[in-house]
Amino acid sequence: MGGMDIVKHNREAWTKEVEAGNKWTVPVDSSTIEKARRGDWELVLTPTISVPRDWYGDLEGASVLCLASGGGQQGPVLAAAGACVTVFDNCPAQLARDREVASREGLDLRLVQGDMKDLSAFPDDSFDLIFHPVSNCFAEDVEPVWRECARVMKKGGRLLAGFCNPLAFIFDLKAWDEEKALKVRYRIPYSDVGQLPQDELAARIAAKEALEYGHSLDSQIGAQLKAGFALVGFFEDISNWGMLDEYIKTFIATCAIRT
Repeated sequence: MGGMDIVKHNREAWTKEVEAGNKWTVPVDSSTIEKARRGDWELVLTPTISVPRDWYGDLEGASVLCLASGGGQQGPVLAAAGACVTVFDNCPAQLARDREVASREGLDLRLVQGDMKDLSAFPDDSFDLIFHPVSNCFAEDVEPVWRECARVMKKGGRLLAGFCNPLAFIFDLKAWDEEKALKVRYRIPYSDVGQLPQDELAARIAAKEALEYGHSLDSQIGAQLKAGFALVGFFEDISNWGMLDEYIKTFIATCAIRT
């Protein structure tokens, strides 16, 4: 599978998810937007826990980047809450969901397609807030994501990020499906491309399933700090569907300030 264009593959995989109605591709309804205009709104970075409102700072007129955050959900809500929002996503079908809500509700959203590791479409010091829900598991290397976030963030701006605990990637899913046994099989950093048996990988590619990466906490948290952020908020969350929920929370959310 050498030389495979992962960004292109995952773009096509998420187009398929949009067509299938994945919950993260279903646009918010008019009632949600109307409530947001009245100040009654909430969002998630991880599967189940709402982000604390004090993590956002003052949104009125704030320049917000919804990073790898298409789907007609977070961007429209933040725009209705008073922010000036840019939605950046790898998948045009996901951006189309945001366009749909913006048109329906009369919201002003800027929509940009691209790879989360490359924010060259934006100049330095562009944003007051970046909202980055769980999605960097689809990036081969997460450290460039944090560096680009730091570059386009204004000093004192906030980065709200959700990501996977790498522990979730070390187990053999086939053993769980067949034996309900938790068997350690993979190392971290994890890569579907580099560690799945070739037949399993080929089947996932043929089925247009998104390919994932399990990044270390050094890369997820340490690299945020190295890029110039100071961590000021943190919580863990369950997946609400996974085999590990009974044992450990496998998602993490962070709030960091650009120093």
